[in-house]
Parts: sequence; C-alpha cells; structure tokens
Amino acid sequence: MAINYYSPTKDLEIAENIFKTQIDGLFYFKYKKFIDQRGFFSQILEPERIREAGINPDFQIKQVNLSVSKSKITRGIHTEGWNKLITVVQGHAFCALADVRPESVTYKRVEYFDFLADPNNEWGEGLYISKKIGNSVCAVEGPMYYLYGVDLLYSERNKADDQAISIFDPTLDIQWPFPKEELLISERDKNSITLKELEKQS
Repeated sequence: MAINYYSPTKDLEIAENIFKTQIDGLFYFKYKKFIDQRGFFSQILEPERIREAGINPDFQIKQVNLSVSKSKITRGIHTEGWNKLITVVQGHAFCALADVRPESVTYKRVEYFDFLADPNNEWGEGLYISKKIGNSVCAVEGPMYYLYGVDLLYSERNKADDQAISIFDPTLDIQWPFPKEELLISERDKNSITLKELEKQS
C-alpha cells in the first residue's frame, strides 16, 4: 500500500509557511535556508512564529533535545504532556503522528510526513506537536538527527502523561516504510499497549 504523505497546500496555510493538518493541534511549518559556498544558515525552532500564528500564544521553549538514530530505528508512538517543535537536521525520517486523545475531534487519525534533511534544498520543514498527540519516527536513512524543543523541562513534566502506544496498533494501522520484522525498537516500545487496551483502563 502506498503511503499518503502530507503535502502543504495554500488552502491549509494559516500563517506564512505554517499549515494545518488533519489532526487537531498538529501543524506543519517550513523554514528558509540561506545557502552559500560554505553551507547554509537557518533559524529552525522559532516559538514566536507559533505565538504569532495564534496556535499557542504562551509557547516558549525551555529545553532542546536531540535524538540520533541508525537506519530502521523506530521510536514511538509516544505521548507527553508538553508541546514541542521538531525538525530533522540530518538523514531521512518517516514520521507518523497519531491522535490518541479520546476527547479530540480527530481521535484515531494518522498523518504521515517524509522529512529529508537535504543541505541543498532551500527549505527545511518541521512540526508543531500539541501535548498528548502520539508521535513516532523511523530513520529511513541514518544517522538521522531529530531535533526538538519543548515547553517544559524534563524534570518538570508530569510522568503520568507519558504513554507508549504500540507502533503496530491495528486500529491506527500505520504503514511503516519497512517490514515489521526489520524495524528496530526499544523494549519499552515492544511492551507498549494498544488503544483498545488503553480504553479498557479508562
């Protein structure tokens, strides 16, 4: 089955180079690269853009994190109680975002993104992810550098908001870029639960 990747269109644009998606609280953004013979310069995680667009008027970045993954490493589906901006600064990433919030109007929807950090492309891209949206990423080509800024310190977060949903959840039916047996996942993700199991706990 072909993966239906997200594509920004003018009708989805809510502010300059910021676009809504089919998941409530998930936004795609582009940032300009200034390229010359030395390489390029770019401003990548800009909370003021999120504030000015009216997405989250109080958004501030308190901590910046970096995860590095080898090819076929897959992380997720994780939810946390913080809002974040993410981008891929090296490598090729497949990102699947799932709305796992039962109270949401877009509950159980999935959106796919294909992020390739090409230094010769004048545009970079990323996501603003509202708290408790399920986030997963697979390194199509590593090493893949996944950079993200969050609005809480790790020590400040409420651990009760941390949740791992199975990347093989049949309800979400995520179309991964590699066969299931080739994906490399952590013990936490191997032992994660499905949405149906989570609903039974509620």
